[in-house]
Amino acid sequence: MSTSPATPAVTTWNIDPAHSAAEFKVKHMMISNVKGKFSGLSGALSLDESDVTRSSVAASIPVATISTGDAQRDGHLKSADFFDAEKFPALAFTSTAVKRSGDGELAVTGNLSMHGVTKTVTFAVEGPSAPAKDPWGNLRVGLSATAKINRKDFGLTWNSALETGGVLVGEEVTISLDVEFIKA
Repeated sequence: MSTSPATPAVTTWNIDPAHSAAEFKVKHMMISNVKGKFSGLSGALSLDESDVTRSSVAASIPVATISTGDAQRDGHLKSADFFDAEKFPALAFTSTAVKRSGDGELAVTGNLSMHGVTKTVTFAVEGPSAPAKDPWGNLRVGLSATAKINRKDFGLTWNSALETGGVLVGEEVTISLDVEFIKA
């Protein structure tokens, strides 16, 4: 009787948009940060439970959900000056490599597409957490991820010079994700 080698346990986990958020911050007038967020995240995590570095993730975020707490600014960000939401309705990320970077920490590298431009970005990830059962019997895991990008690399170049020198909107953008997944 032959025994076949154990197959690794690869499971699929879908993003729970009601318990997930994508946030960003960027300098305004070189003096303070303006923060914003997107909602409506979708996508899936393919989790290799025997070796997390063989896992992968793909996610999409609708640009039209941007919210900075100011309707006029949100409208400007959705316009052709920035995201051009009509022409480029979604931000997308697909991982290409996962590496351990510390205890419970990963470096997840992949292709980030925004405003018609795709660039390689690495997110510092905490998690995924151990699975937990919700009150309805679903298994859930969560993770947090951060990365810094230069918005100009993605064609988001609009700016305005300040009378005192400098610019209205900074180039470096910090992206923060808090994502909860439900086992498919």
